Amino acid sequence: MSQKPENVVLKVEGMDCTNCALGITRSLEKKGFKNVYTNFSTGEVSFESLKSDTEIPLAKDTIHKLGYTVVSEEKQGRFSVIEKKFAFTIPFTIPLLLHMFLPHEHWLNNPVIQIILCLPVFILGFWHFGKSAFNSLKAGVSNMDVLIFIGSNAAFFYSIAGTILYYKTHQVHNYLFFETTATIISLVLLGNVLEHRSVKATTSAISELSKLRPEKARRIEGNTIVEINTNDIQKGDFLQINTGDKVAVDGIIISGACQVDESMITGESIPVEKKSGDELIGGTILIEGAVKMQAEKVGKETMLSQIIEMVKNAQQAKPELQKLGDKISAVFVPVVIVIAVITFILAHFVFDISLQKALMNSIAVLVISCPCAMGLATPTAVMVGIGRAAKNGILIKGGSTLEILAGIKKVVFDKTGTLTTGKFKIQHIQLYSNINENEIKSILLALEKHSSHPIAKSLTEQLSKEQIPAKDLLSVSEKKGVGLLGEDSLGNTYMAGSSKILVHIQEIKPHAIYLTLNNQLIAGIDISDEIKESAAKAIKNLLANNIQPVLLSGDRKEKCIEVAEILGINEVYAEQTPEDKLKKIECLNNETPTAMVGDGINDAPALAKSSVGISLGGASQIAIQSAQVVILNANDLEKVNQSILIGKHTLITIKQNLFWAFFYNVIAIPIAAVGFLNPMIGALAMAFSDVVVIGNSLRFRTKKLN
Repeated sequence: MSQKPENVVLKVEGMDCTNCALGITRSLEKKGFKNVYTNFSTGEVSFESLKSDTEIPLAKDTIHKLGYTVVSEEKQGRFSVIEKKFAFTIPFTIPLLLHMFLPHEHWLNNPVIQIILCLPVFILGFWHFGKSAFNSLKAGVSNMDVLIFIGSNAAFFYSIAGTILYYKTHQVHNYLFFETTATIISLVLLGNVLEHRSVKATTSAISELSKLRPEKARRIEGNTIVEINTNDIQKGDFLQINTGDKVAVDGIIISGACQVDESMITGESIPVEKKSGDELIGGTILIEGAVKMQAEKVGKETMLSQIIEMVKNAQQAKPELQKLGDKISAVFVPVVIVIAVITFILAHFVFDISLQKALMNSIAVLVISCPCAMGLATPTAVMVGIGRAAKNGILIKGGSTLEILAGIKKVVFDKTGTLTTGKFKIQHIQLYSNINENEIKSILLALEKHSSHPIAKSLTEQLSKEQIPAKDLLSVSEKKGVGLLGEDSLGNTYMAGSSKILVHIQEIKPHAIYLTLNNQLIAGIDISDEIKESAAKAIKNLLANNIQPVLLSGDRKEKCIEVAEILGINEVYAEQTPEDKLKKIECLNNETPTAMVGDGINDAPALAKSSVGISLGGASQIAIQSAQVVILNANDLEKVNQSILIGKHTLITIKQNLFWAFFYNVIAIPIAAVGFLNPMIGALAMAFSDVVVIGNSLRFRTKKLN
């Protein structure tokens, strides 16, 4: 039996933009790695591996040769590699800048002193940017470091030539640009530092979710309780959870009762009552009480781990806008190099501008044009959008889903379990004999408590709460698809079920359940499914946002119309089979982008077929897998509207970011080409453009959604 490949994630430092990520991805793919995904925002590289002795070292070596550093979680220090490099350059760069404001005779104006000060910065920049630039070209992708490398090297070697000429001409300031070399390198590193720190903020949702997982747990071993690391918990272990504790893993309460804060899963701040037999979710907090629980899901199987993984990998399906940005970034670097060369040729040979001025103009073009802001525009906005959704109990599977959500015009709802609670109650009992209503309820309870059908469970719960005594029956059996059959000590037979239990066709009003005694109809029971409290508000807000709600259900027409009228839904399709639902969704999709909200197994095909499938927490596993959006609190339908708004505002943020990135380059390149922009100012402006884009993405974290 062949070994199944596992997903390996490596932490990588030094990535600055999408081109860096693209270079790593292509290099690993050339080495034969499968399903490679590089996320420069989170600093992670993932791929499928059999975890052999050679695969992971090969991946690390490949990444290292590209100029990046693979680090372990433990070795991530307080300061990143890029922050240390920037700190190293500052003591050399500041004196070089100061010489510009000092008299010509000052010792800082000595070319030899300037070379000594510039050399350490130049060597660091040559190695840092040169290695990355060379390997990116080798991988077939020109990243931003190519521009920085050419610009800083041009300034340095021109200054070396100027130093040689200095002793003949003594025209220092016309030929020496060592401060330009050092400042370009330092400012670009500063931009990388600001980028690194800002991107950390955009991905804070992941770290905040990770903090929900407790480090320690109390395991019951015989008559003693031992404190252990959460990672050491095994399936089947018995754990003690007391007031104030975080639940370590997913499991079942064996004994005790408690109140649990499940807001991290549902977004609902009101504590939930839990007793023996109920489920506990890892990361939730015991507000009151103490329980003994048995671990059922540990490690990556827990709901919290799956949520974290889903949020981490949410960028893998890129929005079309990001694909456009990636394509432009990939061709942008060679285009800029051509513009820089043309700038130099025209300035020096056509317009007779001095050699040094023409060179500075072309260097300014190289430095100002770095496409970092373009590469950051989409992923930072996507990460903030997905992070904001996760904090609100909405899991969105991929950046492309956010873009599709922004264009949704119709939302199709299933009825039972989606718009309604799925809990049924007796609405009315129609008597067809002289047996009174309480006696009918007693017979109904005696039969229904022997069924596991959702309606039977709901009715049993309702009648038990009413303290109705169940009639004594000797035996009860269930006939699948028909109903329940019982017999008492006197030989009377009772049946509860659909119209199929009626022996003779009778002209009577239709009911949900019929009850017979010795094959004679004695009662008809009408039941209703409770509408969720949040449903009316959710429908109202969708309509306010010009999104059309649709009811699509397999339930009876009159029931569907009743619910639709209460909620204000005008478009209703009732008595639909799973195949009918699929065809209807396909038809609606052809008309306009349509989202489907459902929770059952029969909804899975329609969820998969819709523009965006939205599943509710607690839904069937296949429904959750078929959906692109999972709302953890199944009772909060307003989250449907919220997820669409998050999609819309993410798209707005991406467009704003891309506009700034394009606008900045369109304006800055001509200014640099005609000589109105010093290379040092260009480097500072380039760093500023990145900060503007990231800042706009971060603004979305607290932006009011309308």
